[in-house]
Amino acid sequence: MQLQQDLDFNNKEEQLIGIVDHIIFSAANDEFSVFRLRLQGQSKCTATVNLPAPLLGQEVQLSGTWVVHPRFGRQFRAVQMHVSAPTTTHGIERFLSSGVIEGIGPAMARRIVERFGTDTLKIIESTPRRLTEVTGIGPKTAEKITASYHRQNELRDIMLWLEEHGVTGGYAARIFKKYGSLSLKMMETNPYQLAQEVDGIGFITADTIAAACGWEKNSAERIAAGILFELAQIASNGHCCIPEALLIEHTAKRLGVEHVDIMDVLRREVKMHRVYAVDEMGERLIYSPQLYHAEVETADLLRILKHKAEPIHVHNPAALVSKWEEEHAVTLAQQQRDAVIASLLHGVVILTGGPGTGKTTVIRSMIDIMGEQGLEILLAAPTGRAAKRLSEATGAPAATVHRMLEAQGREGGEMHFARDAECMLEADVVIIDEVSMMDIVLMQHLLSAVLPGTHIIFVGDADQLPAIGPGSVLKDLLRSGVFPCVRLTQIFRQNNRGTIVLNAHAINTGSMPTFTGNDFSFVSAVSAEEAAKQILSICQSLIATGHSVMDMQVLSPMRREACGVDALNRTLQEALNPEAEDNASIAGFRSGDKVMQIRNDYTKNVFNGDVGRIVWIDTEKLIVQYTDDVDVTYTRDEFVSLTLAYVMSVHKSQGSEYSTVILPLVRAHHIMLQRNLLYTAVTRAKKRVILVGDRTALFTAVSNDRTRRRYTLLAERLAERI
Repeated sequence: MQLQQDLDFNNKEEQLIGIVDHIIFSAANDEFSVFRLRLQGQSKCTATVNLPAPLLGQEVQLSGTWVVHPRFGRQFRAVQMHVSAPTTTHGIERFLSSGVIEGIGPAMARRIVERFGTDTLKIIESTPRRLTEVTGIGPKTAEKITASYHRQNELRDIMLWLEEHGVTGGYAARIFKKYGSLSLKMMETNPYQLAQEVDGIGFITADTIAAACGWEKNSAERIAAGILFELAQIASNGHCCIPEALLIEHTAKRLGVEHVDIMDVLRREVKMHRVYAVDEMGERLIYSPQLYHAEVETADLLRILKHKAEPIHVHNPAALVSKWEEEHAVTLAQQQRDAVIASLLHGVVILTGGPGTGKTTVIRSMIDIMGEQGLEILLAAPTGRAAKRLSEATGAPAATVHRMLEAQGREGGEMHFARDAECMLEADVVIIDEVSMMDIVLMQHLLSAVLPGTHIIFVGDADQLPAIGPGSVLKDLLRSGVFPCVRLTQIFRQNNRGTIVLNAHAINTGSMPTFTGNDFSFVSAVSAEEAAKQILSICQSLIATGHSVMDMQVLSPMRREACGVDALNRTLQEALNPEAEDNASIAGFRSGDKVMQIRNDYTKNVFNGDVGRIVWIDTEKLIVQYTDDVDVTYTRDEFVSLTLAYVMSVHKSQGSEYSTVILPLVRAHHIMLQRNLLYTAVTRAKKRVILVGDRTALFTAVSNDRTRRRYTLLAERLAERI
């Protein structure tokens, strides 16, 4: 982490030796610290390092360069830090009084140093009983001081050991917190266990530690850890499982070992149920334990819900629909009527359709009709933005799936919810919108909390991008053919969104969109660089004509390249919210920046994908105002939860709507030029779509319906084919 953009002061690497005099800042994640250093001759300087803060009074040796910070002035930016125990009486006293040694305050520290001088630490370490010579220290206090001192020494030893073996000392505190005095032994005897048990340490870091300890490349423990790591990488790409041959190939390439060695270990791991294997249509597929159980349990729970639910108003459900039409002066299309009737008769129903096909009208009618029958109805969607849209469209309260399940946060890498098989949801009907965004793990958690006999209705657009997480739940539900499904195809919405809706459906059928020059336009650009310039110009023009930066959204298919999310965000920030003396800035953020939350935070009630604007900022914290006028405060160590949002990926935009959508389509993005991605982006717009790029890239996107296969067997399990 960096406070702000720095200016080079002196590029020549230097070394500093001094005593830590004051801790200015220490990040909670142990990845950045700022402290005052007392140098020889008693002069002082400010130092920064991407490591946990040292302790007061400790002697540190730093390697790095001098820089001039535009706000905080001259400081030493260290790239390496070696910590030693303090040697001067002043340093020892500062160290003991810093609060890190249990049982010692400033007054006690002064008395101890007055009694033992520079031998103080030696006394504590080797003859701690002598501490009782100091007024106010009895045998129990002496024991407490000694134990606390040894813990600090152990932490220092771990940090030094890691640094000596090419691993940042920032991991030391996490390892020590988990294993205590057994930390060094654990790193030497089973370093790969760290990847499973210590937050923030993955396979690559564990592998570095293992190599430093002399572990063989083809050791069974290393290969087993490599297999699990590869399965995690596969899950991050949307797959629940992978063909055995592909897994072996990927693992062998990553680890640099022979295929036969991996096959032997994989066979053992399957036998021990540390991974799972399923044979399907002549192909052997490998699962991680979490995704195997998620898929199996999801299928089992859906079958139970299908069979346990009793029909609602079994005698004449069609009459209920007709009565609702009469009362609301609405005539439902036959497909819409079919969907409502199906929801009354069946335990599990799927409603799918593109924009403008009347899904919301169907949901409203379901809520009204079922509510009149005295049924308790819960509405939810995967994201806060989608839940808010659902509530506004139906007039009924809606929550995120996480909130409905009363999420408790993560523990051991897995989400935990208060609502589960032991404490189920109190509802007769559960309606979930934007189901295409739900991955298999979240679906498992949802279904485990739904009481058998409850009617559950899944609503979504099967033609949109699949969930970011593993699985393809909505498509698998449809593919299974097990549940009643109604696909809405008739387009009703023809107001100011008419052209957008029609073009979205055209794209979905493989036809080129029609450009009107107003609500749906195309701006030519021969390269990614030119497209980036055009997008900047378009944004500036929109703002000049009264548009808010919050009402328009640039979406990009990729993170890299000139038109990628990262580069465009920096470009638009510089142009739309430039750095200035009266515009506070910290850690790459500025007052007025459009930002997005990138992880769920249940304490702050903000969730992955929520977009807001920074309304206040200083050196230690910032405040973001979200679209519902809720202000959320972030301290420095929480800044990692935010990213600039002038531009976001198409995936991140799912479940949201914006007045204007701007989308680059350039040949540099050829990997991501797919029909469902273009369709998803276009359907995010309420009033205007602006495509920027070249027509060849547009044609490629419209023509390419070969969406990447996701390895999942949910449909097969639902159909009981495996």
